[in-house]
Amino acid sequence: MKNKNYKILLVDDEKDILEILRYNLEKEDYDVYTAKNGLEAIEKAKKVTPDLIIMDVMMPEMDGITACAEIRTIEELKNSTIVFLTARSEDYSQIAGLEAGGDDYISKPIKPKVFLSKVKSYQRKSKSELQDSQLLVHGSITIDPERYLVIIDGTEIILPRKEFKLLQLLAGKPSKVFTREEIFSKVWGNDVVVGDRTIDVHIRKIREKIGINVIRTVKGVGYTFEID
Repeated sequence: MKNKNYKILLVDDEKDILEILRYNLEKEDYDVYTAKNGLEAIEKAKKVTPDLIIMDVMMPEMDGITACAEIRTIEELKNSTIVFLTARSEDYSQIAGLEAGGDDYISKPIKPKVFLSKVKSYQRKSKSELQDSQLLVHGSITIDPERYLVIIDGTEIILPRKEFKLLQLLAGKPSKVFTREEIFSKVWGNDVVVGDRTIDVHIRKIREKIGINVIRTVKGVGYTFEID
């Protein structure tokens, strides 16, 4: 019963996929819920507040990307990890999913052992993310880890969990150049394999949302937080 407190919401319109994934997760004692489209996923997520949402992209009534964007506006779901199921060739879906607030993606076809390994890595990462309660204040920008808020000139901005953790990491050591490897390790974890575009998409979204130029790209190395 060691995994019973870790809630997983599976979302897919293909019944066979739901049954296979659910079977493998329940064998490991995870608390599993299912939904067959994006609309149902949002309603189910509001009720159960899952730790992890694994969601297909193409579904009837509401696709996974639209559902993800909607979930990211719901305060009580801000800490839920959202992972997309995509075909290997669907680069556009992977990018769109990350831009909508997704944390990662798993490629189809899905191998049960690999799938469970990924789920366990998300669970470990979630447990190890100890929140630093110290406010970070740099000029007009304040980063509040306790409330998961970025405040710029009095305006509160809510970022998805991974975007927030990434900004918090960079802002925690201004002027330090973080390599891509360091960022992946500290934000996603060494045991989580994410796509090459993941970090770039997250950086771009942070820049767009906060509206001030505080993250500088160090070509061929990584990123640094700088403020005048």
